[in-house]
Amino acid sequence: MELTEAQYGHIERCLPTQRGNVMLDNRQVLNAIVYVAEHGGKWRGLPKQFGNWRTVYTRMNRWAKSGVLDRVFVQLQRLQILRVKIEAVALDSTIVKVHPDGTGALIKTGRKPLAALAADGPPRFIWLPRMLERP
Repeated sequence: MELTEAQYGHIERCLPTQRGNVMLDNRQVLNAIVYVAEHGGKWRGLPKQFGNWRTVYTRMNRWAKSGVLDRVFVQLQRLQILRVKIEAVALDSTIVKVHPDGTGALIKTGRKPLAALAADGPPRFIWLPRMLERP
């Protein structure tokens, strides 16, 4: 799904004006965002036709923080150009903090029994729960 010039003309006022020397125009960036949202891929897997993935991601992040993406997608849905419904949210493991004890576990090795089983002997500790007698 890519936005045509006519479709982009309806939502162009929702996007910020571009200043300076930019490599990608807003339409290309918006098409790249829609592509990633539609296919559920990684940013690094963005096809070369959309431009540098880092440029697209940086602009998308900036738009999301400033509320531009919300306005754009509301307008796209209002005009029935694009129908988007978020049904699931996924967390990447790179942003979930781990307890310090969970970062490196000891390597568990198999128990090495002695050559003679008799030398191994009975277990040294057995815990048997006992009921105390009532006085």
